[in-house]
Amino acid sequence: MSLGEEVADLVGQIRRQLINSQEIGLDAPFLSSNTRNYLRTGPQMDVAPSGEDFYGSSLKELEDFVGNCDRCKLSKERKNIVFGEGPSDARLVFVGEAPGMEEDVAGRPFVGRAGRLLTGIIKAMGLTREEVYICNIVKCRPPGNRDPERDEVVTCLPFLKAQISLIRPEIICALGRVPAQSLVDKDFRITRDRGQWHHFLGIALMPTYHPAYLLRYPQAKRQVWEDMQKIMKELRLKDPRESRD
Repeated sequence: MSLGEEVADLVGQIRRQLINSQEIGLDAPFLSSNTRNYLRTGPQMDVAPSGEDFYGSSLKELEDFVGNCDRCKLSKERKNIVFGEGPSDARLVFVGEAPGMEEDVAGRPFVGRAGRLLTGIIKAMGLTREEVYICNIVKCRPPGNRDPERDEVVTCLPFLKAQISLIRPEIICALGRVPAQSLVDKDFRITRDRGQWHHFLGIALMPTYHPAYLLRYPQAKRQVWEDMQKIMKELRLKDPRESRD
C-alpha cells in the first residue's frame, strides 16, 4: 500500500469512528473547520495543476488542460491565451518570447508586424506557416509588452515543455534573448551566442534574433538568414532561391 493509500485509509477510519460516536450519543472531540472539511471531502489542491501534471497524449488535450489559465498574474490583464499553432508533427518549432497586443486580441502567435516578417522568413526557407509550429515562452501578454518575469516563465515553461515533448520536432528555433535564456542558459547573450547549436529536451536548438529586433535593426537580417541556413541544412531543405538561378 502506498503512503497516499495509507493516509486515505486512516482518514476513512477516523471518519467512521466519529460517525459511530455521534450515533451512540457521545460528544465528538473538538475539530477545526479545516479538519472537518478535510474529513468530509479529502485533501484539496491549493493551486491549479501545472504542465508537469499533464498526462495527455495530444496538443488538443494539452490546450484543454491549460484551459482558462489563472496560474500566474498575467491572467489578470490578458484578453486571450495564445497557446500556439501548427501541426502536431512539425519538424521545426519556433519559440518566441510572449504574445503582443495583436496576438492577445487574435489569440494567435506572431500575427503583427514581427509575425509577418517571421512568415516571410519561413517562406524564404522553402516552408509555410502551416508546416511549422509557432509558440511562445509564456502564453499570455505581459502588461505593456514588458519582458516576462521569472515567476511567470517558471509557471508557464512546463506547458511549453509538454508541447515540445508531444511534437518532438527535429529542431527548435529560439527567437530572441528571453527564449534563449529560458531554454539554454540564464546567462545567454543573444548578440554573443546566437547562431550556435544548443539542445533542449534532447532536441537541437538554434537561437537567433527576434523578428521584432529586425524591424528596429534591419542590418541584422543577414545574420538571421545565416542562422536559418544552418537550420535548413539540418532539415535538408534546399534554398528556394537556388531553383530560380
